Amino acid sequence: MFYRENGQFKTSYRADQQIFPIAQDRWAVLLVIAAAFFVVPMLSSDYMFRAIFIPFLIMALAALGVNILVGYCGQISLGSGAFMAVGAYAAFNFFVRIPGLPLIPALILGGLCSSAFGILFGLPSLRVKGLYLAVATLAAQFFSDWMFLRIKWFTNDSPSGSVSVSGLQVFGLQIDSPTSKYLLCLSILVVLALLAKNLVRGAIGREWMAIRDMDVAAAVIGIRPMYAKLSAFAVSSFIVGVAGALWGFVYLGAWEPAAFSVDLSFKLLFMVIIGGMGSIMGSFFGAGFIVILPIALNQFLPLLGRLFGIDISTSGISHAELIIFGALIVWFLIVEPHGLAKLWSISKQKLRLWPFPH
Repeated sequence: MFYRENGQFKTSYRADQQIFPIAQDRWAVLLVIAAAFFVVPMLSSDYMFRAIFIPFLIMALAALGVNILVGYCGQISLGSGAFMAVGAYAAFNFFVRIPGLPLIPALILGGLCSSAFGILFGLPSLRVKGLYLAVATLAAQFFSDWMFLRIKWFTNDSPSGSVSVSGLQVFGLQIDSPTSKYLLCLSILVVLALLAKNLVRGAIGREWMAIRDMDVAAAVIGIRPMYAKLSAFAVSSFIVGVAGALWGFVYLGAWEPAAFSVDLSFKLLFMVIIGGMGSIMGSFFGAGFIVILPIALNQFLPLLGRLFGIDISTSGISHAELIIFGALIVWFLIVEPHGLAKLWSISKQKLRLWPFPH
């Protein structure tokens, strides 16, 4: 009875078109954001920040960008790791080569470079789709690996391709502690998630979804496929590029091209599929599943072995973790092919009817 719209009357179009039309949803989101900003920093340890919260926030941001392209526009991409790498290395070059450049403009410029790179490799989407497009975007991954390994200018003439950053500041505040890094990532994620949510609800978001459902019919009713597809590549690559810059600057500190390998591209795609394609909330669910579950299994399996008197080696734990992790992915996809976000939506619908059966 507590999750109902009864009595929540809308008296204007603006009120009817809110992101969260139900008051309970608005308050729940505000409470979660407030807890993330104020409660988590007070109760969490440095290990929790470094191992769980910071990678979760950055991966959620990257999955959000991939979901715009794959989930909302229906363009399959296997080059997300390359877009992250371009964002990281571009932000690094702006940060190092322009004296006194603040961190936030460097991240934005890195995202813009990644956006241009995404548009370049999104041009094949105008002629091909499906698996052919996936192969075309996979070429971006191999090209970026070659570019950052062979062209030394991108790595500031580093012979190994490894680069590092230090002395990060935002508005005069040092970004050196795990708490400050967490708050920076959380602030950027909240801003970009809000912008992405409004974008997919607007005219351009409806164009993306029309292209996803049937591009020929979308062209017949006046939607320009070239503009819709390339804009999806641009927005997606920008968000993924900012996430890549955060991954290098905040989480790794020092990185090389192998940090943005094709494995990362597949991992981001799995986040979108498991969390739910075409859902902003699904990006968070998928990132949580991929980032947190392996850590939880790594902590739980030794306890289970000691409980049954079984001595499990470190290699055995890692192999069992991969097996269980893969089996859970398959199980979730069988139970709900539309991802965890669909399960969440079904639960909310049941709450709106509870305690009545229909």
